[in-house]
Amino acid sequence: MSISEIFGGDEDGDDLPWDTDDSQDSDTVSAEELEAAGQGSMFGAPEPAPEPAPAPKLAAPVSAQPYRVLARKYRSQTFAELIGQDAMVQTLANAIRRDRLAHAFLMTGIRGVGKTSTARLIAKALNCIGPDGKGGPTIDPCGQCEPCVAIAEGRHIDVIEMDAASHTGVDDVREIIEAVRYAAVSARYKIYIIDEVHMLSRNAFNALLKTLEEPPAHVKFLFATTEVDKLPITVLSRCQRFDLKRIPAELLAAHFARICEKEGVEAEAEALAMVAEAAEGSVRDGLSILDQAIAHADLASDSEQTKVTAEHLREMLGLADKTAQRQLFAALLAGDGAALLDLVAGQFALGVEPLALLRSAMEVTHRITVAQLGKRDTRSISQDEKAAIEGWAQQLSAGQLHRLWQLLLKGHDEVKTAPEPLVAAEMALLRCMHAADMPDPGQLVKKIEGLASGGVLSGAVAAASQSAQPVAQIAPAMPVSNMSVSTMPALEWRHLVEVVERESIATGSMMRLQVRVVDLAPGRLVFEQAPGFPEDVTPILRAALQKATDRVWEVERRSSGGAPSMVEMEEQAKAAELAQRQQSPLMQAAMAAFPQAQDITEEGQAGQPPRRQANWSR
Repeated sequence: MSISEIFGGDEDGDDLPWDTDDSQDSDTVSAEELEAAGQGSMFGAPEPAPEPAPAPKLAAPVSAQPYRVLARKYRSQTFAELIGQDAMVQTLANAIRRDRLAHAFLMTGIRGVGKTSTARLIAKALNCIGPDGKGGPTIDPCGQCEPCVAIAEGRHIDVIEMDAASHTGVDDVREIIEAVRYAAVSARYKIYIIDEVHMLSRNAFNALLKTLEEPPAHVKFLFATTEVDKLPITVLSRCQRFDLKRIPAELLAAHFARICEKEGVEAEAEALAMVAEAAEGSVRDGLSILDQAIAHADLASDSEQTKVTAEHLREMLGLADKTAQRQLFAALLAGDGAALLDLVAGQFALGVEPLALLRSAMEVTHRITVAQLGKRDTRSISQDEKAAIEGWAQQLSAGQLHRLWQLLLKGHDEVKTAPEPLVAAEMALLRCMHAADMPDPGQLVKKIEGLASGGVLSGAVAAASQSAQPVAQIAPAMPVSNMSVSTMPALEWRHLVEVVERESIATGSMMRLQVRVVDLAPGRLVFEQAPGFPEDVTPILRAALQKATDRVWEVERRSSGGAPSMVEMEEQAKAAELAQRQQSPLMQAAMAAFPQAQDITEEGQAGQPPRRQANWSR
């Protein structure tokens, strides 16, 4: 094979790839081209590579803000948006107009009523400079100037927020003390907002006291806490205190309606009222529930329009239906146990907790009681509910409602601690059902007195008196034939026993219980010892009487002839009193009306206070 065949030149070997033409520039052919020519001559020219496809054009990134929950999105930005705290807003407005601003403010109240929001609004009001940059402190901050925008976004260098729950020590307070000496950088006031201030340690509070009492003119302290009782009195006395109230349910419902309108969400009035009731006066709690309800409605709705309904809200919160509440309460009052249990089982199957059933029954009871006093029921949404509440208020007495409340309250506590809450709730409601129509003690006494005075129970009383044996006959008195008043004055023996008891309670109790006096004279005692006490107490009596009276006593024991002991006489007196009480017309009428009843009058209720008796025999 010739060179020309290998490298593609002519037959004479001229015009080979490495031959160069002096007439051409040496830079026109590169080394890569020569290597490609050689490879093509040996193995053939390679197939041309396909042109690369054009890269797809990327869509321009969309700057979307992350979702913010309603509680943050609709945080109050002006005092006009702060609902339910009119007294505080009026006080601050007057203080700003008259230039009587305190150097420290303390906001207290339950969670979610606007404590931190109020602190930020005060910071805005004090540092606002207006859209033209020439304004002063105002109760209506513009929200457009640089201080207002920076404070709203939480980036203002002169408004320092500190969480006392995570900065509890003296070192954290020392940083504040050292920083207050320097003037504000760009604002009118340097403001320190300390949230949950009650979490500071005792030493931290003590370190802050002097600065809190006499801060520089350019410094303001704003404290917020939910537990004001944990703050030292020395701190409270240095602050102007504002107690933020719970927001009424009506204001909350109207506020939630405005938010739903801004969010493009349709909500039923009953659903918003339920959210307001569940919030318990807290705006943040209510907005959190509303946020969840909107999401729940979105999942449950097939249409494009979001609608929050009361049915969806009850399902989400596990609340009892208003209609089911009234049906359950009606079955309870009517004494229909089967219907009552069916309603409880139906509500439990729908996800309503047994504790919620008891709470709903207590709520209805309270509303009926309030309606009896002439108060308007503002929580009733439908006319049926208002009519039911008013009807029960006229039907039930105050005593029945209070007794029902006590039974429901006891049942509520039982359900909370019961191993089977559903079973405990059923038993508690059945107990309330059986006791709902029972008369109170006052009505029962009047009924018995009326029956006794009318002679309706005369036959029953006669039969009861014949069948009942008097107590006095069951326990006959001890023989006292050998006793005379002149030989044994009872008062003298009782006096001797009391004198002995001053020296020894055990000996005095033994004399009350065991000694039956036969004869008593100065320096001489003849007695019979009560049965059941085998030990001879003669030496004990002789020594006790000699010590109590400072004289020698002759003590003689006999086997019979003694009068009842002091304890036996007290028991006989009680038996006679009981027999006399049972013979009264009122008691006989009560026993005839309730044959199984027993007299449980406590000892000492009608006479002297009870005395603890004991067997002191050794």
